[in-house]
Amino acid sequence: MKKYQYRLFAALFVLMFLIVGCSSKEDGTSEVNGGSQENNAGGELRIALNAQPPTLDQHLASGTSTRDTGRLIFETLVTTNSKYEVIPMLAESVDISDDGKIYTFNLRQGVKFHNDKEMIAEDVVASMHRWLDKSPVTGSIFEGAKFEAIDNHTVVLELAKPSALVMDTLASPKQAAAIMPKEIIEAETEDGLQEYIGTGPFEFVEWKQDQYIHFKKYEDYSSVDFESDGLAGEKVALVDDIYFDIVTDPSTRIAGLQTGRYDIVYQIAYDDYENVDSDPNLQIMLDSGGELIYLYNKEAGPAADFKMREAINAALNIDEILLAAFTREELYSFSPGYMSQDIVNWSSNAGEEFYNQKDIEKAKKILEEIGYNGEEFKILVTRDYPAYYQAGVVIQEQLTKAGMNIKLDVFDWATFNEMINDSDSWDSLVVGVSSVNTPIQLVQINPTFAGGVGDQAIIDLLEEIETSPDEEEAKRLWDELQSYAWEEHLPLSQLGCYYNLFGVSNNVEGFTTSSGPVLWNTRVTN
Repeated sequence: MKKYQYRLFAALFVLMFLIVGCSSKEDGTSEVNGGSQENNAGGELRIALNAQPPTLDQHLASGTSTRDTGRLIFETLVTTNSKYEVIPMLAESVDISDDGKIYTFNLRQGVKFHNDKEMIAEDVVASMHRWLDKSPVTGSIFEGAKFEAIDNHTVVLELAKPSALVMDTLASPKQAAAIMPKEIIEAETEDGLQEYIGTGPFEFVEWKQDQYIHFKKYEDYSSVDFESDGLAGEKVALVDDIYFDIVTDPSTRIAGLQTGRYDIVYQIAYDDYENVDSDPNLQIMLDSGGELIYLYNKEAGPAADFKMREAINAALNIDEILLAAFTREELYSFSPGYMSQDIVNWSSNAGEEFYNQKDIEKAKKILEEIGYNGEEFKILVTRDYPAYYQAGVVIQEQLTKAGMNIKLDVFDWATFNEMINDSDSWDSLVVGVSSVNTPIQLVQINPTFAGGVGDQAIIDLLEEIETSPDEEEAKRLWDELQSYAWEEHLPLSQLGCYYNLFGVSNNVEGFTTSSGPVLWNTRVTN
C-alpha cells in the first residue's frame, strides 16, 4: 500500500530548491519562513491584475486570473511543491490500495471554513462530486468514480479502473479540486455559487466588477506545520488585506508600480523588462508561463500533408524565434518536450533530434519532393500577445528563405480564437499554452483541439497513459508518444518554454511564485 504523508516529505524540504527549466529563476526578495515567523500581519497588499476573472469558482474556470485569486480562498486535498511532487494539504495522509483503485483520504481535524464551520468528510464528498461534474481536467480517469464519507474525517475514492495520473490530477492548480462547504454547493443556482467560502488563509470580502477584488486575512486559518515549498507547506497571512485591482492597460500597471500605488503587477511586457529592472526600487520576478508552440492545421489545407509539416519543421531556427519573441535569453529556455521541464515526472527529451534543426536545404528538398509550387501558406497570429506576433514574423522570414509563399494573418485575440475553430481559415498558428500536470491535459494534442490530432496511434497512446496503473510504464508510454509525434506525425513544432514577468516593489518581502503568485508568507514593509 502506498502512503502520502506529511512526515514522509517534511525532512526533504530543506534540500529542495527551484529547478532550472520553465520555473521561476528568482524566488523573491527574501524568504519568509512560516515556522519561525511571528504572525504579525499588517497593512494591505495591492496587486494590479491584467484581466478580470470570469469567476472565482476554481471548479469552473481554467484561466490564470481565476486560479490565482481563487487559491487565496480555496484549498485542495493534495497539492504540489516546487518540484511538482504531490504533497498532502487538507488530507493528513492518503493511503492507496495495492490494486490502485481505492484511495483513502485521512482528513486533517480542526480545519475551519470561512463561515467558521469545521470541514468534515461530507463537505469533501460534495466538493469532489461537484468537481467531477464541472471540471474537464478529470478526463476519463475518474469515469465511474465515487467518493464516500466513511466517518467525519475519512473519505474514500473508489475508481472503476486504476490510473497513475490520479494524484497528479487531484493536485493540479488548474481548475483545482477545491473544497467548500456542502451547504454552499447545495445552495448553488443556475448562476453558480452564491458565496465563495473555503479553508484558505484569506477570505473573500468584495468584488467590484472591473475595479477590484478584495480579500482579508482569515483569523482562524489552520495551517500545516512544515516548511513552505511551492504551493505546499505552511501558510501565514502576513497582511490584513489583499486587493486585486483590475488594470488591463500595461503602461498603467507599470506607472502604478513605479509610483507605489501597486506592490505587485502582472504581465510586464518583455519590451518593458529593462524599464522595470533598472529601477532601484523595483525588481522583476519570473514565473513559469508555459510553452510556445507552432501548431499545424492537420484537418485541411497544405499543412494536412505530413511532408509539408516535416519541411517546415526542418527550416525553423528556434534560436532566432525565441529571441525575437521574448527579447532576452534569460526569459525563455529551449526544450523539445511537450511537458514543462518543471514537471519532473513527465519531462521528456524524446524526439529531440527533430527539434531546432535549422536546415533550410532539407526543407527545400522536401518541398521539391512533394511538388510545392509557391501556393500560399497562412500563419495566424495576434498582436494582442506581442511575443506570439514576433515569433510569427520570424517564422515567416525563415519559411520564405526556404522558398515558401507565406502570408501572415494578423487579428485581435477575440477574432484569433474564433478563427482557430474554422479549419478553412488558417494553415498554422503561433500560440502559448499553459503548463499542465499530466500529458492528458495537453490541449495541443487533444483530438478535439484546433487543427485536429486525428492520428490513431497518438489517441491510443494517450488512452494507455491515462489507464496505466504504473507510473514508470506511463512515463515510458509518454516518451514513446512524444518520439512518435516528432518523427511521424508532427501535430506541432514545439518552440520552447517561456516565463511570465511580475513587477515587484522592494517593499514586498517573501513573495514567491509557483504556477502563479504565492501571496501567503508575503509581507509589505512600508
